[in-house]
Amino acid sequence: MFTKRKNGKHYTNYFNSIILLFIALVLTIITGFVPSPGVKTGWVIVIDPGHGGRDPGAIGSFSYEKNIVLPVAIKMGDYLERNLKNVKVIYTRKSDVYVDLNERAEIANRNNADLFISIHANLIEGKNAYGAETWIMGHTKEEQNLEVAMKENEVITLYDDNSTKYEGFDPKSPESYIMFTLMQNAFAEQSTDLAAKIQDQFSKRIKRFDRGVKQGPFWVLWKTTMPSVLTELGFISNLNEEKYMNSKAGQDSLATALFVACRDYISEIDRKSIIADRKEITDTKSTEIQPVSVLPVSTIIYMVQISASPKKVAVKPENFRNLKNISEIFSDGRYRYTSGRFTDYDSAAAYRRKIESIYPDAFVIAVKDNKIVPLQETLDKNREKSK
Repeated sequence: MFTKRKNGKHYTNYFNSIILLFIALVLTIITGFVPSPGVKTGWVIVIDPGHGGRDPGAIGSFSYEKNIVLPVAIKMGDYLERNLKNVKVIYTRKSDVYVDLNERAEIANRNNADLFISIHANLIEGKNAYGAETWIMGHTKEEQNLEVAMKENEVITLYDDNSTKYEGFDPKSPESYIMFTLMQNAFAEQSTDLAAKIQDQFSKRIKRFDRGVKQGPFWVLWKTTMPSVLTELGFISNLNEEKYMNSKAGQDSLATALFVACRDYISEIDRKSIIADRKEITDTKSTEIQPVSVLPVSTIIYMVQISASPKKVAVKPENFRNLKNISEIFSDGRYRYTSGRFTDYDSAAAYRRKIESIYPDAFVIAVKDNKIVPLQETLDKNREKSK
């Protein structure tokens, strides 16, 4: 939710804190690449209905944000579990209780979640703003975007010992947000993809005005170690939207849009590796994974992409959950990091399944001369050769 502040002079000191820069670097290293314990048998999705209990969230003319987002979250989770057999849903809350931001993120981290979706309703001074928007973790210099994050992060002040628990972070101080300028988000690409799918469903399926995908320094997104988004369903400060979000039909429509976006995201990840349409590899010899270290020039090799980042990340196992055989490929303005090198697709696909518990969003790519080439084309050519 968002309320307009008039104290704009805070922003003149935005880049003054060298100490916070150092903290940012340390926290990035600590939180950016946390190992994912346990073995997954399917997708784990954590749904986070914002606010709750003593924190009402945004207050409209006749309702509270916390009471809007909870039924939408539960409906969305129900649709996921009833329609997708390989999905387990975990909620940060299922009733009107207060859960602090750290714990919301930790629920996702402890359960080795594949996706984290935080659901909110927006608010702004005046009554004309309308539409839905979805946020990913990121730095912003735009005052309006920063205000949205500051307002959502203000819930930190409800915690009795927030200065210790939140490492001295002051949600009302723009200087504190300097820590986000060094954010290394290994899941930025996947988060953006999910956010875009949510906005697409909002606009095309249920005809909500599309306010776009945005970046902001949200604490709850920063602390999660998986693709994460925060979606604003609409403006509670707009009476028409408030009525819509409180209606059964509106909540059903919003929950359906969120469900379809998640379903499409999951299907796309599987499709990228062409796992959904291929038989399981049963030959024990084919599951003996033998990475290739030396290959002739211009040979097509198959690798498993595990993450992507707009900034370089040191290529060493500890930065990639202790996986070895890490390679870096710069493509389309992003640094893409892969694990393993294979001469055939089946071995790469088997390796992807082997590391699925560590990197659930990993997918197979084809590489030639250190450049990514269309995967399907390489498979089609291989099929032609085998005829």
